[in-house]
Amino acid sequence: MFGTRHDMNTYNIPQIIVQNAEGVVINEVDEGQPCLICEERCPGFIPHVWRKSCVNCKCARYDHDIYNDGFVNISDRIGWQSSPDTAQSLGKDKIYKMGYTWAPLGLAMDRIDEYMDQLPNDKVPRRGSQGEKYRDQQITYQLPRQDLCQEYCRSLKSAAEKKNFRDFVELRNELAMGLGVVQDYVKEDLVCHKCEGLIEKGDMAVFAPKVEAPVCWHPACFVCNTCDELLVDLVYCQKEEKLYCQRHFAEIYKPRCEGCDELIFAGEYTKAMEQDWHSGHFACATCDNSLTGQRYILKEEKPYCIKCYVDKFANTCEECKEKIGTDSKDLSYKDKHWHEKCFFCCDCKSSLVDKPFAARDERLHCADCYDNNFAARCDGCSDIFRAGMKKFEYKGKQWHEHCFCCLCCKQPIGNKSFIPRGDDVVCTQCYEDQFAMRCMKCQGAINKGGVTYKGDPWHRECFTCTNCDTQLAGQKFTSKDDKPYCADCFGELFAKKCCRCTKPITGIGGTKFISFEDRHWHSSCFNCYQCNTSLVGRGFLTKEMDILCPQCGR
Repeated sequence: MFGTRHDMNTYNIPQIIVQNAEGVVINEVDEGQPCLICEERCPGFIPHVWRKSCVNCKCARYDHDIYNDGFVNISDRIGWQSSPDTAQSLGKDKIYKMGYTWAPLGLAMDRIDEYMDQLPNDKVPRRGSQGEKYRDQQITYQLPRQDLCQEYCRSLKSAAEKKNFRDFVELRNELAMGLGVVQDYVKEDLVCHKCEGLIEKGDMAVFAPKVEAPVCWHPACFVCNTCDELLVDLVYCQKEEKLYCQRHFAEIYKPRCEGCDELIFAGEYTKAMEQDWHSGHFACATCDNSLTGQRYILKEEKPYCIKCYVDKFANTCEECKEKIGTDSKDLSYKDKHWHEKCFFCCDCKSSLVDKPFAARDERLHCADCYDNNFAARCDGCSDIFRAGMKKFEYKGKQWHEHCFCCLCCKQPIGNKSFIPRGDDVVCTQCYEDQFAMRCMKCQGAINKGGVTYKGDPWHRECFTCTNCDTQLAGQKFTSKDDKPYCADCFGELFAKKCCRCTKPITGIGGTKFISFEDRHWHSSCFNCYQCNTSLVGRGFLTKEMDILCPQCGR
C-alpha cells in the first residue's frame, strides 16, 4: 500500500492545542524541543519531566478535550510516504467540504457517506462533532509518538536500548503494521472475520493486506482485539490474523511503563501495583522521588511518599491542630479527626480509644463524665440513668426500674399493669386488696363491668333476681323489701291479680289499674261484662261479681 518511509525524525507536526476540563488552554504550540506530554513545546516545560501526565493537572493527554488545529495526515504521523500510484484520490479540501476530517484512501466520493453510515454515530469524524474529538483522542492514544519515533523516547539510556527500540520498530513496520483498504463493492458473498456476519456481494468491506489469510471485516468491525475501539484511520497491527491498535500490539511484546507511557527496552525494570515501571519511574505522584525500596501509600490508585501523602491528604487533629501522620491512627467522628493520643475525654482526660463516649457542644466526654454532667436523673432516688439502664416514664416523671414501685407493697412494677392513685401507682393486686369496691353478693373485688343498686356495688353476674337468679343488669326489674326481682317473679309473688284476665297487675312500664271493693282490674280489662265497652272514667253497675255499663244494667 505504501512506498518508502520517511526518516523517523522528519515529522510534519500539526499544531495541537490541549484544554483542561474547564476549557483553559494548558499547552500551546511554541518552537523548540517537543514535549513528551503534549507533543509540542509548552510554557513552563521542564526537560527532565518523564511522566505521561500533564505537568499542570497530572492528567494524561488523551484524558483532556483534545483537538487538532488543522488536517492530520496519519501517514505523516507514522512516518510513511504514499507512493504516487496509491495516493489518495480525495484531497483534504474535498474531505472538508464533505464535512469530515478524514476519509478512507481510494474510496470514491459518492461512497464516503455510505462508509460513514456504517460506523457508530458518535465515532464518525464529522467536523465539529463528538466523532472529530474521538478521532483526535484515538490518534494520540493508539499511535503514541514515543512508540513511533526515538526522538520522543526519553527513557532510552544505553546504546543497547536504542538498538532494541529500532529493531522493534523495523520488525513491527515490516511484518505487522499496515493500513486497511476499503473495497467498495465485494465481488462475492463474504463472512466478517470478527462478527462472522454476512457481507453480501456488492457491499462494502475492509481488508488488511498484511493478514495472509483471505479475510475481511465490516467497517464497524475493524477494531482492536484488546480495546475494541475502531482502528483510527484504518491503521492496524496484525498478529495471528487478529487486529490490534499499535499501542496494544506493542504491549504484547514489550511492557509499558505506567509512569511515562513508554515501552520498556531495558533489561531491568520495576514491577509494582501489578504494573510495570522503568527503574526510577515508580515514584511519588507529587514530588517524583523514587519509591523503590521505600514506604508509600496508595491514594486513588496513585502512589505517594509518606511526606507528600501527609502534606496532601492527611487530616488535621481537632485537639492539637497538627497533621495526623502515618505513624498515628486517624480516629474520626462526624467528619472530625484526632490523633490516637489526642482522643480523650475533655473532663477527666482519660483515653476514649475503644471506649464508649458521647459528644456535647462539639466536645467529647467519656461515659462516666457525660452521665455525671448531662444524664437525666430518677425522680425516685435522684441518681442518674446510666447507659444500658431501663427508664420508666409516667406523667412527665421518670424512674429506674427498681424505683418504679407500688405504693403499698413497695415491689417494682416493671412491665406489669398498675392503677394510678393520686401521684402514685398501685399494682393490681394491692389495688384489689385495699382500694377496689366489693360486690354485695360475693364480696369479691370489682375490677370492671360492675353495677350499682341503691348505692351498693355488684358484679354484673352477681346482680340477679332474688327468686330465679336471672341476671338483671340491663333488664327491667323491681324490688320488694330492698330485694331485686325480675318482672315475672315480682308479678307472681307480690302483684294483685286482674279480676277479668287473672294476670298480675305489676305496674312496670307505667301500667294503670282500677280498684273497687277489694277487686282490681287492668285499665284495659275494666270493661262492661256484656258489651265490652270500657268503663274507665264512667259510671257502672254491679251484678254479683260482674260490672255493667248503665245501658246493660237497665
